[in-house]
Amino acid sequence: MPRNEGTIDRALRVILGLVLIALVFVGPQTVWGWIGVVPLLTGLVGFCPLYRLVGINTCPTR
Repeated sequence: MPRNEGTIDRALRVILGLVLIALVFVGPQTVWGWIGVVPLLTGLVGFCPLYRLVGINTCPTR
């Protein structure tokens, strides 16, 4: 699977995902924090399906 996320984009997604998931356990403790699984997984894999649909690519050209 080709990657379409650059290093900074991936790092920000992983951080955002972890922060949102942490909100499930501390803070407001709502189930909405589980939405953090999406940016976490896309950041770890390096591929975002929405980027593909819109035609965005933050990964530097090889």
